[in-house]
Amino acid sequence: MLLCRAAELSISVKYAKMVTMNDFLPISKMDMKKRNWEQVDFAYVIGDAYVDHSSFGPAIISRVLESRGYKVGIIAQPDWKDENSIDILGKPRLGFLVSGGNMDPMVNHYTVSKKRRNFDAYTPGGAIGKRPDHATVVYCNLIRKKYKDVPIIIGGIEASLRRLAHYDYWSDSLKRSILMDSQADLISYGMGEHSIVEIADALDSGMDVRDITFIDGTVYRTKNIEDVYDYTMLPSYEEMKADKLKYARSFNVQYSNTDPFSGKRLVEPYDNSLYVVQNPAAKPLSQLEFDDIYELPYMNTYHPSYEAEGGVPAISEIKFSLTSNRGCFGACSFCALTFHQGRIVQARSKESLVREAEKMTESPDFKGYIHDVGGPTANFRYPACNKQLEHGACKNRQCLFPKPCPNMKADHSDYIDLLRRLRSIPKVKKVFVRSGVRFDYVLADKNDLFIKELCKYHISGQLRVAPEHVADNVLRLMGKPENAVYEQFVKKCASINKSLGKEQYLVPYLMSSHPGSTLKDAIKLAEYIRDIGYMPEQVQDFYPTPSTISTCMYYTGVDPRTMEKVYIPRNPHEKAMQRALIQYRDPKNYELVKEALLIEHREDLIGFDKKCLIPPRRIQRNAGHKKKRGNSNKSRRKKYV
Repeated sequence: MLLCRAAELSISVKYAKMVTMNDFLPISKMDMKKRNWEQVDFAYVIGDAYVDHSSFGPAIISRVLESRGYKVGIIAQPDWKDENSIDILGKPRLGFLVSGGNMDPMVNHYTVSKKRRNFDAYTPGGAIGKRPDHATVVYCNLIRKKYKDVPIIIGGIEASLRRLAHYDYWSDSLKRSILMDSQADLISYGMGEHSIVEIADALDSGMDVRDITFIDGTVYRTKNIEDVYDYTMLPSYEEMKADKLKYARSFNVQYSNTDPFSGKRLVEPYDNSLYVVQNPAAKPLSQLEFDDIYELPYMNTYHPSYEAEGGVPAISEIKFSLTSNRGCFGACSFCALTFHQGRIVQARSKESLVREAEKMTESPDFKGYIHDVGGPTANFRYPACNKQLEHGACKNRQCLFPKPCPNMKADHSDYIDLLRRLRSIPKVKKVFVRSGVRFDYVLADKNDLFIKELCKYHISGQLRVAPEHVADNVLRLMGKPENAVYEQFVKKCASINKSLGKEQYLVPYLMSSHPGSTLKDAIKLAEYIRDIGYMPEQVQDFYPTPSTISTCMYYTGVDPRTMEKVYIPRNPHEKAMQRALIQYRDPKNYELVKEALLIEHREDLIGFDKKCLIPPRRIQRNAGHKKKRGNSNKSRRKKYV
């Protein structure tokens, strides 16, 4: 079936109903006139600036629709206080598409401490205030003021992760499905290429949007569930709002039904006899589909109208990077990828990636460096095992946690060959791997060739990895391997770098205040940092974003998989102490670190011994002494990093 779909999409790209222009899609009626368009089929409203690059979801969806012969116009960052801003392209023939942007608007706007950020990488010049909070809901309500009956289809990360009732950290409440609050007709969840084409074809055939209830990867509202078949009924929104444990159980059902092959249809009841129905996820892309989608005629940069404002900062990180895969079977508890891209890894062909890289080298801005070759996890190039593309990922078993599944294929040979081919391209000086390496998967591969070539060719002094913590009880809740596995990886890297004669270091990502982490665990992490001579410049405090297991734990106080109680560090002061412990050497954290140590009766860590974290009191040092101390820290850091 996937091969048939792939053939269809490939044919459609080659023989589109219309001749595509090698240009940006229209953002005004003047642009439409240049294409001799009287009306767009879809007006795409997005919370980001318009960047026509395959790392931006709206660019992919609009180009896929264009390849099928549909006319798509872009309305980027409209003024949500002016309903006429939604009308700059006129009334679309088939409907509005709406996305809050590449990043969740609330995460984009606020730090974990709920302070307003002062920079937006997805807006021209990094300016803030160009999109509203909960952008998808605001844009849809704006459209409804102007057009009462035009179909609205929402998608992207914001809509995808809020497709059913969900905990909203910023209001500290359980919110309804975004479908209810936005007044949209359909959600295209996940990556959306399959479902958006089926939706467009259904609308183009004259079908009423209320009758489009049959497409995988979509969510819809209905008052009648008599025609809904083979479904699982979830607790009602009102029941979950009244009882957090019911929400935890509902979330576990949702989490267990994210697979496109084994997932069931889910029904969530609301007041007034309304139901939100989630169809099973869309099937994964075949390699041919993946290649075709990423070789559509993207302009690979931001719209030229943003040049005067300094361009769009986000392009700098991805302009010379390659997306080689999608999906992740790592399934970390704090990551929403299981809900959005799924656990089945899909990969582009090496030939497609080489073609894109060769095209990249022709850019006048290319300096010889490919910044990344990867995806959610760089070193995943296959589904975890042979059965996944036929039967899906296991419902009650993870591929890597707590131990690698014996059926998992740990093989880096295809990725090694890809990297070799890329670095052999003329004009390419170096190919970096920056999007994250799953170290337990590296260790599961009996062949050390990948890690040897990674250290030799694809890092520049530092390799960033994500052990996240060192306390095994916290790692278990995170869905991460026990600390001994990371230590094994550290030793292997050190041995390989020594054999290569290279002075290269591991830089670990660490997280504070994850559910299950106590002050005692935070102190254990601080002692580990002390022992390896590391001073983290940044600390990632746990951020409860929608539709992750960890967020469900944070809200309900239980692990939804087992319903066991979990300690939750909610108090802002305790969270500040946990964060400060990771950066205990920073003088401004002294009081917080001391308080934490006294609370846990760890006075043994206050003193002048080399095992101590802080001295008994703050000691004023002159500038010369500070400089000396800084050099000492630098040498200690070199020892570890």
